[in-house]
Amino acid sequence: MSLTATIKEAVKAAMRAKEKERLATLRLITAEFKRVEVDERIEIDDDRALMILDKMCKQRRDSISQYQSAGRNDLVAVEQAEI
Repeated sequence: MSLTATIKEAVKAAMRAKEKERLATLRLITAEFKRVEVDERIEIDDDRALMILDKMCKQRRDSISQYQSAGRNDLVAVEQAEI
């Protein structure tokens, strides 16, 4: 099973289990996958999906460092949960 299919199944499982935070994070991932597919007119494969996930994690880490320097611990917790 491909990574994108696994994530889609995880979205369904999170919906059934009513895990709001997990569902929100998985929806962010699927939205980013869809954005890349539409913008670049390609089909996402596992290698490209891993690159996208790595980029998203890097963005979250950068945000965490900025939020910590600004003293916004509430936003730090949100970003850490998304990672």
